[in-house]
Amino acid sequence: MGVHDVSRSENAAQIRRFTRHIMQDMRALEYMLEKDMFETDIQRIGAEQELFLVDRNQQPAGLAEEVLELSDDPRIVNELTRFNLEINLDPLEFTGGCFSSLETDLNMLIEKVRMLCGKVDSEIVLTGILPTIHAWDLRLDMMAPKPRYYNLNDTIMSLKGGLAQYHIRGVDELFFQHDNIMVEGCNTSFQVHLQVTPDRFAHMYNIAQLVSGPVLAAAANSPVLFGKRLWRETRIALFQQAVDTRSSNLYLRDMSPRVHFGTEWVNESVLEIFQEDIARFRVIMTSEYADPFEAIRNGEVPKLRALQLHNGTVYRWNRACYGISGDKPHLRIENRLLPSGPTVIDEVANAAFWTGLVYGMAEEIDDVRDLLTFDDAKSNFIGAARRGLASELDWIDEQRYSAPELIRGKLLDVAQKGLQLRGVNDADIQRYLQVIDDRVASKRTGAQWQLYSLASMKKAGNTSRADRLDALVSNTIKNQKEGKPIHTWELATLEKRPLNTIHGTRVEHFMTTDLFTVREDELIEFVAVLMGWRHIRHVLVEDEDHQLVGIVTHRSILRFLTDVQEGDEEKDQPVSAIMVRNPVSVSPETATTEAVRIMREKNIGALPVVLGKQLVGIITETDFNLLAARLFEEGGSETSAEDAP
Repeated sequence: MGVHDVSRSENAAQIRRFTRHIMQDMRALEYMLEKDMFETDIQRIGAEQELFLVDRNQQPAGLAEEVLELSDDPRIVNELTRFNLEINLDPLEFTGGCFSSLETDLNMLIEKVRMLCGKVDSEIVLTGILPTIHAWDLRLDMMAPKPRYYNLNDTIMSLKGGLAQYHIRGVDELFFQHDNIMVEGCNTSFQVHLQVTPDRFAHMYNIAQLVSGPVLAAAANSPVLFGKRLWRETRIALFQQAVDTRSSNLYLRDMSPRVHFGTEWVNESVLEIFQEDIARFRVIMTSEYADPFEAIRNGEVPKLRALQLHNGTVYRWNRACYGISGDKPHLRIENRLLPSGPTVIDEVANAAFWTGLVYGMAEEIDDVRDLLTFDDAKSNFIGAARRGLASELDWIDEQRYSAPELIRGKLLDVAQKGLQLRGVNDADIQRYLQVIDDRVASKRTGAQWQLYSLASMKKAGNTSRADRLDALVSNTIKNQKEGKPIHTWELATLEKRPLNTIHGTRVEHFMTTDLFTVREDELIEFVAVLMGWRHIRHVLVEDEDHQLVGIVTHRSILRFLTDVQEGDEEKDQPVSAIMVRNPVSVSPETATTEAVRIMREKNIGALPVVLGKQLVGIITETDFNLLAARLFEEGGSETSAEDAP
């Protein structure tokens, strides 16, 4: 989680002073490495579990503070948003039954969080990206009340010099802007820590980089954001763009984002990683400081607070970490690429696969730098994030394999040998690597389960996207409680939506964003044809800046065509002649019940949805079917926008 009592760097003198502190911490780290002060007689694993909180409608629930007030366990802590929590697992020695112990501990803590959430009428979900999250959930008042997060937001948005731009292309395409870093809260991960000795750090870290691609391909669980089908691991693209501080007008400059895979293999020492990140990324946060050499003189282990704070603002997918175990410092590799979920056993299997691979490959090859270019390893990682098990991966034998072929044909055996080298119990090895084998053989990762489920539900009947996404989350929760690995899950099915679930929802849950629009100078007859082609009764009129200008209804088209005779020149009139100017509109965060009330009171069949000045969607009476009428018959008309969360 990092340090929270930090301040934003607001002036050059403060930045210079803190930069000096970082350099002093680096000198201390180099000194400790030279003097062999690090712990080397034990290797440990650890993990951090991030998760989502949702309400009874499967929407993000900003109740983290309420849950934490009920908790007496210091391992349950805040994350960036009020609808995220994090569980910090106690480290375990990497041997024996460590993975079954990890599974037991994690299940116990998750059940504790689930019980606490039940007291505030919420549930938890383990998934890389919550399918039901919406842009309105990413406002600043949903940020966890920690100075670190507000300072980080102010600094990053200031460095961006404007709105954050997001563009991700998969089956669908996502392009939007946002005014804060809360989009980072769309991502949750299962972070695995592996302690390594300083003398082997460079080799082990390079191996961790090498195996990132195939491990990610097998673990993908984040294919949907804002209802759009993007990468199998959309987290990878989204997180990079969420905290990217680069300007978009730096013509052809090679600049690394703060979230990155790296630029080259490590040659000799962990120092290279810290040096590169200090050189590439400016100081954006400061904190109190203690002289590390004074601690060393006093026989204490220095905390290297300045270095750790800066390291916490640079997000490598495999991050080098400095820590303290009792009275000795240690080094760890933090795997940040694994998504949360789908179940605890899946997550622990991913951890066993990754750690076993790192140790197994480290014994099998002497130097990865001689066998594969760094660019190929990075390309494997990005390809796996995009396509999951459908990706093609270059390997150290100068061959190219499909992800399943590489994992099942080579890497599972290597992982088994690595776990055996660490003395992991045979039962644990068999249990967790079999999960990976079965998952890959069936090609049923969490990402594929979500995509197959959405396709199946869409094919099954005339349902809204909101219904399908809600059902996806509801089925996920049910399956997670049963604890079976993802490859055994049946596809998600639609559930009957209780009548009152329209309460507490917003327009963005139901609006259509795939719009067919026209300009006001276009031909009226074209609008009539467009309505027939697309089976729609309302066409929105926008200008070149995508700002709402008007709306054309099916009724106005019929009236026009009735009045105009064959051969009349009036047939060529523009849309502006019949459109309704300045139509009633709503914003995405408008309560659904308020939108229904407006449509009833104004006697209109559709509401354009506008964010700022730009047109983003439309919501119609068809979207509600008979639900709105039934709702108001039962007293729903008393509900107002204040019912929205």
